[in-house]
Amino acid sequence: MWTRRLEMTTHESMHKMKLIQSLSLFFLTHFHVSSEDTPTVGSRNIPRLVLSKDVIRGTFVYQIYQKHTVLFHHEDSGEIYVGGTDFVFKLDLDRYQITQNISLEATREEPCQRDPCENVITVIQKFGDILFVCGTNGHRPHCWTVASSSANVTGHQDGTGISPFTYTQNSLSLTVEGDLYAAASLDTDGSSLQFRRKSGRRANMWMYDSWVSEPTFVSASWVKRKDDPAKEKIYIFFREKNSDHNPEADPWISRVARVCKTDEGGSKRFFQNTWTSFLKARLVCGFPDESLYFNRLQDVYVQHAENWRDTRVYALFTSSWNATAVCVYSMETIEGIFNNSTFKGYDKAVPEPRPGTCVRNSRMLPLATVSVVRDHPEMSDWVHSVHSTSPFYVSNNNYTKIIVDRVQAADQNMYNVLLLATDSGKIHKILESGSEPFIISQTEISSNSTIQSMKLDSKKKKLVLSFAEKIYVVDLLSCNEYNKSCADCVLARDPYCSWTTSGCAPTVPEGIQNVIDGKISVCSALTSDHNQVNRTRRNAASPEDEASLTQLTVPKGVPFYLSCPIDSYHAVYTWRHGDQSSPCLQMQSNCLLLLPDKRRQTVGEYECVSEERDYVNVVKRYHVTEQGDQRHSGNRGKASAVAAQTLWITFGLSLCLFSN
Repeated sequence: MWTRRLEMTTHESMHKMKLIQSLSLFFLTHFHVSSEDTPTVGSRNIPRLVLSKDVIRGTFVYQIYQKHTVLFHHEDSGEIYVGGTDFVFKLDLDRYQITQNISLEATREEPCQRDPCENVITVIQKFGDILFVCGTNGHRPHCWTVASSSANVTGHQDGTGISPFTYTQNSLSLTVEGDLYAAASLDTDGSSLQFRRKSGRRANMWMYDSWVSEPTFVSASWVKRKDDPAKEKIYIFFREKNSDHNPEADPWISRVARVCKTDEGGSKRFFQNTWTSFLKARLVCGFPDESLYFNRLQDVYVQHAENWRDTRVYALFTSSWNATAVCVYSMETIEGIFNNSTFKGYDKAVPEPRPGTCVRNSRMLPLATVSVVRDHPEMSDWVHSVHSTSPFYVSNNNYTKIIVDRVQAADQNMYNVLLLATDSGKIHKILESGSEPFIISQTEISSNSTIQSMKLDSKKKKLVLSFAEKIYVVDLLSCNEYNKSCADCVLARDPYCSWTTSGCAPTVPEGIQNVIDGKISVCSALTSDHNQVNRTRRNAASPEDEASLTQLTVPKGVPFYLSCPIDSYHAVYTWRHGDQSSPCLQMQSNCLLLLPDKRRQTVGEYECVSEERDYVNVVKRYHVTEQGDQRHSGNRGKASAVAAQTLWITFGLSLCLFSN
């Protein structure tokens, strides 16, 4: 009944529809038709695939929306702790269950001076079997200790300098061998923000006031040296106000700083309980030859290595022109700047020991050495990325968080995969292969908010994402999205997945894979799968290789669209009809071909062909006839349904045009 009514309406108002169709044709011809979330086909600087929600393995919904959440993951366990407003709970990533729920409502001896009187958790750290939790506590920061095996709160202390007064204020924390390092404001207005060693076995330490200017601390990391623990350092990544007030200068400068783990401050007469080893240097990310830089550090992931020199720093930057970039730094290069650069503004002989050197007893350092640290902590030389002349990756996406996983592929080599979160809740999976990024996929997470916190369990290959309303657990080993064929699996260049006798599955040593360049010639190893061998031969597909032929009868005198699905946004799609070729007109995840109302020599066979690297594939095949051709009269019902669908597509495109 619905189809018949539509056919009647179509006949009665055909002259109106022709106007709409003409406008739609103009729209398709002159404008790219795709949604904001859909990549444009034929480019390499976009995600190859848009993955479905099948990669989501667990979902945990909060009882109320959370203003702020923090995630803590211990590398040696499958435990992950989530902190929100008045609570901390533990997730089991194997069973996707909450196994521990800790209530931490604001505990005040006097009424809150501000409303609401809530305890937003901002810090979760671990000391052995003890969980250390801090929160805003109604604008009077407080910390609690909780036994990991129970939900019992066993102790509490003042949290000023560890937790901010409100969740919107900048803060960070780090535990190192029983010592707590933290950056949080000492005042309710967010001022007096500096990086300190707050508690633990070693002495509490402070920064000198003039070392930083209105800083925003991004990350802190302890880099171990198994061969020389006495020289281990804590690295701090932050951005601060630029002292250059030139209108053309960016207001922010990104920095890396370091302090020695063994630093106990200076003597009682000079620099007592103040860092004697603090040095800072500028992080450069951009195009030095054009003096074009990304100066606003947003997030950092430190990828540790057995040899500290091989440790890498992946830093995410934004710019004043609304672009983002990823730059990669070598810890050996960073240390080289701190050990060899001159001190900015200092032109005298460098005293011994060199300022910033880790020593057994910092309280015995000579005044000359500590004075250089106090007055000239900045290095003259800048820290350049390993790709020096340009960032590793530049994008117009507004990325907010970065994590890097190290994955062993079927060839037994290790590959780095960048997991970047956008401000609209998407996750981009990017392969680092040499100096070129390869954007494997985009995972769209359904949410009404941005990602507040993100953690990776590398052993389980699961990514945990916390939003205001819920938590998602994403399975990085979900390979079903590439399961159409060996070629599809190999072209993905996803080191997590390889082609096996069971299809595209989590990588095993005997799996078929080509992470380096994605060439599908490796599929010829599947001697039992002759279809895959034949598909590597350009323009030589056998009948059984081709897509099944769809018989289609279309109404006379009505424009019509043929459609085929986009299997890869890196491929180039072409419509072939006899000796003629037409480009793809993209509408979201489909390629369209318009058959005009005046069709001369347009009946016959049409093929939608994709070309990607060394793979040519016929995605869709149609045999088109017009109504009145009795040889295909049995397909009229199907043709009417497709015609109705086409008219609705046309109508939708027209609405898009008019709405703009």
